[in-house]
Amino acid sequence: MHNAAEAFPPPDPRIAELARACLEDLDGLIELWIDVVSPVRRAYADRVPDADFRDSARDALEMLLRTVAELPVTGHIAEVSERVGTRRARQGVPLDALLDAARLDFRVVWTALVRRAEERNMTHLVASAYYVWEAVERHVTGIMTAYQRTVLEMGRRADDERQMWFARLMDCDGRNPTVVGDAALALGFQVNGEYLCAAAAAQHGAALRRAATELRTAGVPVQQQALDSAVVLTARLGPRTTARTVLEHLGETPCGVSSAADRLADVPRAVRLAITTARSLPVDARGPRWLRDSWLDVLVHHTSDLADDLVDDVLGGLDRPDVTGAEKDRLLRTVHVHLTGNGAIADTAAAVYCHRNTVQHRFNRFCELTGHDVRRPEDAALIALALRARARGPVRGAVSA
Repeated sequence: MHNAAEAFPPPDPRIAELARACLEDLDGLIELWIDVVSPVRRAYADRVPDADFRDSARDALEMLLRTVAELPVTGHIAEVSERVGTRRARQGVPLDALLDAARLDFRVVWTALVRRAEERNMTHLVASAYYVWEAVERHVTGIMTAYQRTVLEMGRRADDERQMWFARLMDCDGRNPTVVGDAALALGFQVNGEYLCAAAAAQHGAALRRAATELRTAGVPVQQQALDSAVVLTARLGPRTTARTVLEHLGETPCGVSSAADRLADVPRAVRLAITTARSLPVDARGPRWLRDSWLDVLVHHTSDLADDLVDDVLGGLDRPDVTGAEKDRLLRTVHVHLTGNGAIADTAAAVYCHRNTVQHRFNRFCELTGHDVRRPEDAALIALALRARARGPVRGAVSA
């Protein structure tokens, strides 16, 4: 069994001598490297000026040769890996192409060493090849680390800018054409596009963010951010992205969804309605819920300070001493079934398993006790609102959202 010293002996001193000799022909090595890397560079030649490309090559090759030659590597030369990774990320150079180019440093440095090695030194040179390769790999790792960190920082700055412009769009309520136009550019939206807005409570924010990531990955322009103690998602609709597409990505996330906005200027209103819908969702809500299906809950939520009074005023007569609990439940169920059905007496009778005359009698009794007739449209709307407020439970003493 070999120990580490036997498996990886220190580099032969003659490698350092060869590297020092290569440093004397640094300009020639730069030309060789540029020639070798030219096929890889085609992927980003238009993004990196020739002078920048050449200067980076000089610094990198000098750093590698100084490392192999066991000479001091300090200052500007020592920072070349981080500098190249950072600059190329900002220039939009593909990471794979960048790393491929950097790894070609080994071929150039190794070729230079081989050319200067005498036959008697070749064995020692081959035995120390790992030392040259490790120097190149440290350089490549430094480039990759700086590149990825820069991309992350750039992404954060871009996200901060998008959030700022979405907030400005909300602040101006879509009424400032200049802000709307600038926001469209920053968000990747269109001024005259169609948008769907969804909102969820903060505890469901992770699910909404996941949906936004999935939509963005699928190529859908989308903006997601925290707003007014809620998490909001705004997606631009198109031929391949319908409201149904967005809802599928939302899955079972409890959230409110407003009607589609026909233009970017209408998004602030749609966002507010989506937030309001989300805040009025029942505690056991599952999946997205449209505003059009939630208006009673929305109205109750917005009149929460008066909800208990509404229930007492409209349904209080059912609490009279001469009304039993069984009768109260029977009357409330019959009225609820009627209001949530199609309004036909016959269908209501079938749903509560009794004769239509019995239903009429219950309606008369309900009107006698409450003063409200479910068969009158105006009363029916008020009763429906009171029933919804009653179903949500008492709110006296609660803090409104």
